[in-house]
Amino acid sequence: MVEIIASYQGELRVTATHGPSADTLNTDAPVDNCGKGETFSPTDLVATALGTCLLTILGIQAAKHGLDVGAASVRVEKHMATEGTRRIARLPVEISVPGEVPEDLRAPILAALHSCPVHASLHASIDAPIKIQWG
Repeated sequence: MVEIIASYQGELRVTATHGPSADTLNTDAPVDNCGKGETFSPTDLVATALGTCLLTILGIQAAKHGLDVGAASVRVEKHMATEGTRRIARLPVEISVPGEVPEDLRAPILAALHSCPVHASLHASIDAPIKIQWG
């Protein structure tokens, strides 16, 4: 169990504290929802969590197979629904994996990426395809 404690700072800003490390982060409402958009919004953090989780899993797989993916990167686009309840509608992901990854390791790495706990925690109505650019 990990505890996150958040406190409202006013003007649609919130500070969250990670219990185990005491590290903090701030959120702001986006401009299109009455905020200033000066930092991550709560829904931006969902996209961020997805991207960073996928890179973490990639790093685990790289270590397991003796690969160097030190310059790997991820791009996640957050698309909000334009009708109905304000919510995330799409989170397409593009992962760029540098260097040589042997063909026989690509499928197991892709399977591991699809087991990402953040991806698995997304509501089924959120379209979140994962695309990988190898090499």
